[in-house]
Amino acid sequence: MTYSRPALGWAATVAATALLWSGSAAYAAGPVDNTNVPTGNKPSGTTDGKGKLSASVSHIQITYVSGGDGGGKQGNLGTVDPNWKPPACWYEPAFKPAELKNFVDSDGGGDVGIHESWYGKQLWTDHYRDDKPAANFDLHSPTDSSAEGYKNYNLGKDGYFWRGVAPDDSNPDSWACGRIMFWVPAGETPKDPNFPTPKTLAEYTYNHVKVPDTEIELKPTTKSTVNMPTWVWQDKGRFKEVKVRASLPNTGLWAETTAKPVALHLEPGTDDAETFPASGNCTINDDGSIGTPWVKGDGDKTPPCGIKYLRATNGTPYQLKASITWQITWKGSDGSGGGLPDGTFETTQDMNVQEIQSVNR
Repeated sequence: MTYSRPALGWAATVAATALLWSGSAAYAAGPVDNTNVPTGNKPSGTTDGKGKLSASVSHIQITYVSGGDGGGKQGNLGTVDPNWKPPACWYEPAFKPAELKNFVDSDGGGDVGIHESWYGKQLWTDHYRDDKPAANFDLHSPTDSSAEGYKNYNLGKDGYFWRGVAPDDSNPDSWACGRIMFWVPAGETPKDPNFPTPKTLAEYTYNHVKVPDTEIELKPTTKSTVNMPTWVWQDKGRFKEVKVRASLPNTGLWAETTAKPVALHLEPGTDDAETFPASGNCTINDDGSIGTPWVKGDGDKTPPCGIKYLRATNGTPYQLKASITWQITWKGSDGSGGGLPDGTFETTQDMNVQEIQSVNR
């Protein structure tokens, strides 16, 4: 049988175009609702381990070229631009003809498109073997509700069947890649605005960048004193560039994304404090160092990077926030390149502040 996610709102029109075959049922998906997707098949790799395709699983391969080799935390970069979004969907190669035949012969099933799943061998053989048309949804050509079929999986032809992929198929924007799996001859690219580019790969990689935890050195280490500066620094080498490469097999496309630490921002956790510099932004040097280490005798000196608390804590420590800003750039296989929104990674630590103790004689 065929299973598709339930329709809501305007997408209900797609339901009217769904084709029915004997022994099967077809339903259209809506651009918002994704609550009734079968939960028994969880994807791993390109399928769920049981031969079921999943539109949420991409073939894109991620390689950590330098940095981010397990010492950091994946996916913890938060963009400083609230309006920026990674790509909602794209198309990519899925099967050669013989691979598709083997998949269908083994009773495979799953997401033939982002918003349509085929469970049951007959639908696959009808469309990809026996040249029967099938329901299709193309946002860029909404009047075209039928996709032409294929003869014997296109065996003997050179090329790939491509299908849509969406990291989050509940995202309404993923309907931009609503076509069911279609054929693209070797050496050609789909005539679709959602054909992936190096920039697509770079944007996809954003959430895969691993960066080190934001650990900073403090002096005093455990308890600050009112009106006495607390020095903040980090030795060189802690924060280095992180390079991540994403490649899409069978396309020649790749992009290398670089995250470079450029600033440390301090928030004391109270208005009763001063930061050095006043903006709270400490520059990160090219060697990865921040500020200047405290040495005995610095006492009343003003640190290049630090904090001065003006009021003591009273049982509840202040929450010092330290966030690193990472500048994100990329370059691609076609010579293209550019920048993506800066990312931040933040940690919080307790700060206890005591009053100056004096002795009266």
